[in-house]
Parts: sequence; structure tokens; C-alpha cells
Amino acid sequence: MARVGYRRVSTEDQNLDRQDLGPTDKLFEEKLSGKSAADRPALQAMLDYVREDDVVVVHSIDRLARDLRDLQAIVQRLNDKGVAITFLSERLTFSADSDDPLANLQLQMMGAFSEFERNIIRKRQAEGIAQAKARGVYKGRKPTIDRDKVRSLREQGLSTYQIADQLKISRMSVHRILNG
Repeated sequence: MARVGYRRVSTEDQNLDRQDLGPTDKLFEEKLSGKSAADRPALQAMLDYVREDDVVVVHSIDRLARDLRDLQAIVQRLNDKGVAITFLSERLTFSADSDDPLANLQLQMMGAFSEFERNIIRKRQAEGIAQAKARGVYKGRKPTIDRDKVRSLREQGLSTYQIADQLKISRMSVHRILNG
């Protein structure tokens, strides 16, 4: 039985230290947004690593997921493997052999609050960007794809797959540039 920790912050300049998990046998950490579980390599590595009878320790529910469906899916995936998960801040533990209706209700509510909080943050961010654009101070992020290079490669006869592969970008990005 291993005690496995998972810690996450949203940006590179944030510090993981406030998420004290106590002693762990293995620790997975990342500095990425929590908006999607699929885009978090350390989370995926942790899910692959854990074995039956392990315990995953997370500081709080919102560090694991910011979307109720992701939260439920992650907890279910762990429980299906025979792995328990403990959220320290909320003092909640979920395992395959426990069926606590109150704990399940709390998980649902806390997950919904995390999702609500994420939506509020996105709304405020969009409002701030709109105000900055209106004042003429928002320039957006710098382009990361050379659009002229995409068009040039297409004129040379390369397919969208070949362009995407050569420039290390998605095929959808190539389509957006060529059709936009």
C-alpha cells in the first residue's frame, strides 16, 4: 500500500508548498490549469501509477478538478482500481468499499462549487479583457504560428497533415489559417 500525493497549481509562478500533504511514497506535481483532466500529464501519470490498496492524497477538491464531471470520473476511476482518495481540506475519503451518502453529497457540492468558481473566474477575465480592449491597451497574446509559412507550404503542394507535422502544430490550426 502506497501513499501517493498529487499537487497542482494553475501557473508557473505559483508555489506548491502551501499544499502540505504530509509524508508520501510518491508525489506527482504540476503547474497547469485544472480546466481539463485530459491535458494534465502528472495527473494522468498518477492515475496510471496507482495500484489496488493505494491511497491518493490531495490537498483539496479544486486541486484535483475544476469540473464536476472530471471530478466524478477521476474519483470513480481510482475507486474502480481499488484506490482510495483523500481530500485533506474537506476531510473526505472515498474508496470502493465505502458508501457514505453524506460524503457523496459533499463531493457533489464541493465539485459544483469548484466548477462555479472556475466559471466566475473566466467571466471576470473576459470582462477585464473587454474593458482593456475598449481602452486600447489589450493586444492579446503574440502569434505562435507563422501564418505566412503555412500558406507558403500549402502553395508548395504540401497537405494539411504534412504542414502540421512539419511546423509541429495541429491540423485544425492549419485549416483555420488556410480557410480564415
